Amino acid sequence: MIEAAIDRHIVIIGASLAGTRTAQNLRVLGHTGRVTLVGADAALPYDRPPLSKKLLQGEWSEAAVEEIRLATQGELDERDVELRLGAAAVGLDPAARLVQLADGTAVPYDVLVIATGAAARPSPWRPASGVYQLRTLNDSRAIAARLALGEPVVVVGGGFIGTEIAAAAVGHGCPVTIVDPLPEPMTRLVGPEIAGSLVELHRRHGVRTRFGTGVVAVEGRAGDLTVELDSGERLAASTAVVGIGSVPSTDWLAGSGLKLDNGVVTDRFLRAGGADNVYAIGDVARWPHPGRGVDVRAEHWTNASDQAMYVATALTQGAEAGYEPTDYVWSDQYDWKVNAFGRRDPAGSSTVIGDLQTGSRAAVIHTDAQGVACGAVTVNWVRALNQARRLLATAASGDSVVEAILQLP
Repeated sequence: MIEAAIDRHIVIIGASLAGTRTAQNLRVLGHTGRVTLVGADAALPYDRPPLSKKLLQGEWSEAAVEEIRLATQGELDERDVELRLGAAAVGLDPAARLVQLADGTAVPYDVLVIATGAAARPSPWRPASGVYQLRTLNDSRAIAARLALGEPVVVVGGGFIGTEIAAAAVGHGCPVTIVDPLPEPMTRLVGPEIAGSLVELHRRHGVRTRFGTGVVAVEGRAGDLTVELDSGERLAASTAVVGIGSVPSTDWLAGSGLKLDNGVVTDRFLRAGGADNVYAIGDVARWPHPGRGVDVRAEHWTNASDQAMYVATALTQGAEAGYEPTDYVWSDQYDWKVNAFGRRDPAGSSTVIGDLQTGSRAAVIHTDAQGVACGAVTVNWVRALNQARRLLATAASGDSVVEAILQLP
């Protein structure tokens, strides 16, 4: 159970989606105490999904950047949110309730919300120039400038970020190759029923794939790179973009006494283990998933937004129930819209509706071992997405969800 802290000073470390939404929601829900939002990035808070989608697909402009802002300075001022940007947190003293910042100052708090997210897993290949990773607005700006050249691009990593960057590069006229050590990298994202169709989608757009093959070296410089694979093949590229996962941003918490294990470990109320009045949300939090029975760290936009609302509500109104996740993620691949929510039960089954080889839409319904629908993936089918989400919320059987979708026009 969480008791309301409506008049206490709440400090939020991390000014991306989870942190910014927490600050905004606190005020909307009636918090009267101080709210301080601290961010390492000097830019006003912005949304991250468009970094690999909208901002790379079109012509980069400051107007496009303004459209993805999570909040303006005027809005934050109006809500009386104290903003500290361009100053990363470098240490935490829970006993003194102080956060140390890189600029040498310390921020006291009554309640601390950790929302520092995750950073791109560092590239092991670092030539003089030409290798990029995507995590920040500046990263997206730099990659967009390279794609605008229309020159060969090698993308290392076949996850959603890598494939979205590949699709954007194709749109700019770049010859593209995706490399991933897994034979079928998209299977981990959407399952085997959809993965093959997504790979074919990229190939139809001219993308070359080197799956089941790893990178052993990247040499040269921007405009003249050589990417060497463990198969012995050498790929020429002007630009390489590396997307090999991420790591939670917890280095600054070393020695703090918080429980750290692939993120900040929390209880079901998102309270950090190892200190009082400290919460963790978003990509940095590792929490007990009620539907899976294990601790998870979910790097999903929806999860970050939902946890921000949960913590803000708990701190202003109290909470007797733990956090319940939505488990929803999406991706844009050319003109395809891929949506996934819920989970796949290894002991259950999956049913495919539609055929992407002959049609333009499809859905996959996952059923657990007891026959209850537990997840779904849809491609270009919003009605199926909405129908499945509605029925999953009622613990409907997998068969009934399939039948309902089959009846859709």
